[in-house]
Amino acid sequence: MRFFTKLTILPRWVIAFIDALILFSSASFAFMVRFNFEWQEIKANDFTSAGAVFMIVGLLVLQSTNSQEGIIRHTGFRDGVNILKSITINFALFFVLLVFRGNILHERFILPTSVLIIASVFSLILLIFYRLLVKELFAYFKNGDSVKSYKNGVIFGAGEAGIIAREAIKQDSKSLFNTIAFLDDDPYKEGKHILGHRIYRGLGDLEKLAKQFGITELIIAVRDLSVTRKNEIIDECLRLKISVSIIPPVDQWINGGLTAGAIREVKIEDLLSREQIILDNPRIQQDLQGKVILVTGAAGSIGSELCRQISHYEPKLLILFDIAESALYNMEQEFKENYPFCAIKAVLGDVRSKKKVKEVFRTLKPQVVFHAAAYKHVPMMENYPEEAIHSNVLGTKILADISVLAKVDKFVFVSTDKAVNPTNVMGASKRAAEMYVQALNEYLCENHKNHYTKFITTRFGNVLGSSGSVIPIFQKQIANGGPLTVTHPEITRYFMTIPEACQLVLEAGIMGEGGEIYVFDMGEPLKILDLAHKMIQLSGKKVDKDIKVIFVGLREGEKLYEELLNDFETVKITHHPKIKITQVLPSCYRKINGQIEVFMELVSKDCEKALVSHLKVIVPEFISNSSRFGVLDRLN
Repeated sequence: MRFFTKLTILPRWVIAFIDALILFSSASFAFMVRFNFEWQEIKANDFTSAGAVFMIVGLLVLQSTNSQEGIIRHTGFRDGVNILKSITINFALFFVLLVFRGNILHERFILPTSVLIIASVFSLILLIFYRLLVKELFAYFKNGDSVKSYKNGVIFGAGEAGIIAREAIKQDSKSLFNTIAFLDDDPYKEGKHILGHRIYRGLGDLEKLAKQFGITELIIAVRDLSVTRKNEIIDECLRLKISVSIIPPVDQWINGGLTAGAIREVKIEDLLSREQIILDNPRIQQDLQGKVILVTGAAGSIGSELCRQISHYEPKLLILFDIAESALYNMEQEFKENYPFCAIKAVLGDVRSKKKVKEVFRTLKPQVVFHAAAYKHVPMMENYPEEAIHSNVLGTKILADISVLAKVDKFVFVSTDKAVNPTNVMGASKRAAEMYVQALNEYLCENHKNHYTKFITTRFGNVLGSSGSVIPIFQKQIANGGPLTVTHPEITRYFMTIPEACQLVLEAGIMGEGGEIYVFDMGEPLKILDLAHKMIQLSGKKVDKDIKVIFVGLREGEKLYEELLNDFETVKITHHPKIKITQVLPSCYRKINGQIEVFMELVSKDCEKALVSHLKVIVPEFISNSSRFGVLDRLN
């Protein structure tokens, strides 16, 4: 036993020796069967010489097909196929020799046909059987249950992914997961067995299994499982106090093989109330390859992921522009380490500095601009409206105007759903910026038809995992033992992942002809209270018993419900069912340009009420909510 616990790989000479023994024994047994165990007959046919020849040729074939190269304790289907191939080749070689000697030379061959067939079948069975036996012995002695306290669990998914997950767990000596059964939605699999475990239909028997076997773990191992079904499984597990894990997407492990360590706990991103949106447009490569690309806010949540995705489209140069020194330095180091194939230039600067922006365009000559730099935190911008207007409105105008003068091909502006019927300064500032770039695009289209910069806007909801978003806040509060702070029991938000958001930005960049506002169909909004409860349960805690949820009231400028369109906007479908274009009449360029230039004077005067009042003139649908600026609405 101690030998098996210390041994990690069976030596190749041991494998060759056992293979040789099996081949020789198979040939000898074949002679016994062929001659009805009559010793004199067997001896007369020189079975030892025949067995030796069968063994030597068989070993050479096994060596040539790399059947002895694999690690025995990881024997799988491919190893079985390799052995079958080896025995088939071995049989074919002997059969050709048998026909040649018998039909052409008219001589008796050392191995009769019947003996060859019996020896081949018997050796195939034994060669596979002993490998599987060694695999089981390794698993038994490595994972001996006398030392460990196992956790009984079930695997949801009795398909290929489920089988691979089961094998990965079994081969991991550190895994404490003890598979009791498989669950599967396919009615044709119900009642059957796989890898020695029964398959049960759906979730119907989960509660019974939990009581009978003390199930504490469930692994979701299904390719392309719908988000709705995933949520149903997780909700049932949470009700039964069963921990849930999930295998990663197939493309992350299909080449390298799945390991038990790759099976992870369910993350809140897995529970979006819709299918994740995946875009794969070959035109993105055509539009970005070989070009100089500028990304502002390149060290932020959206900007950094945008840069990562752009790097794969082979730009000539990727300019990382940001005001945050430490974050920009970290991005530069990340690209040097993980994306050495992409030429980058990290530029420390502020979009509000016309001098700095002009210098970047003069020296680096960007051809496509992705403008993600912005102040985005609602309560903070409610306290400092001059900063929101200076950065989000004036900074966008500076960047847009210089892009036109530099004859940039496309300018993609990253906006937010908070710009729709805004109730706060941040949302209103982004709406004003939307209005400016749309009006500028319309003006250029009418007056510079030959060549002009095309301005495209993308608008999406809250981004999961971005800095300051609710998910990391809840995670930190759970880690600290609570309580979780929710502003209102009825508050809802649209959510999307950072990769989804960046895909929209890139897709808009290549689809846009200028003047459009692109939005995602983000499904149904999530109730923040439900999100808080589910995150507590997924952490293994009980709501209100282990961790409480408290309501702190709406923050300044905060809405109960976010919107993707206002009352005056309509939508137009695109080539992708999840992407839509909002249709809204653009503002008059001369009017909006004059209105925004007024901000330059107001910012220097340091009068926040005058700034916000003027912002309400530009964006008439801006009605403050739970804010000290609400008084301005009553004055108008």
